[in-house]
Amino acid sequence: MSASPVAKPLPAALHRGEKELPFVPYQEGVLFQLLQADIEGGLWVVRVRAQPGVTIQRHKHTGEVFAYTIAGAWKYLEYPEVNTTGSYLYGPAGSVHTLHVLKSNPGITDMWFAIRGANLNLDEKGNVESVVDAGAALEIYLAGCRAAGHPTPNVIGI
Repeated sequence: MSASPVAKPLPAALHRGEKELPFVPYQEGVLFQLLQADIEGGLWVVRVRAQPGVTIQRHKHTGEVFAYTIAGAWKYLEYPEVNTTGSYLYGPAGSVHTLHVLKSNPGITDMWFAIRGANLNLDEKGNVESVVDAGAALEIYLAGCRAAGHPTPNVIGI
């Protein structure tokens, strides 16, 4: 008689409350919160809060991007569409754009992004100036937390 297989426990869903992970500076006028960093899988999930008029460097995505606008309005300078509260945006691998928060916003624009692969940050000639992937995002976030005196955050994936 063969032994019955041992049931493996089902994986549990992971939760992080908004206040469990601090927002830290990314650049002038931009704060971010790293929700998940899957370095092996190449996935990073961030929430970004940006002041009106802020522009984030032109970049190329090596993988897909999924974005949801929680509040405010922003656009890619290369496209006519404006992402407003409740908007969803899909960016295919290979897309190149410059994120710009509308100056006319009365307050902070709050956005959520799930990014596969890397952002290749480009200079004015289109040359890669820097690379941000899940590992780099994690390093930037942890350094920002340390600089602000926050304890090591419980980011999903670390």
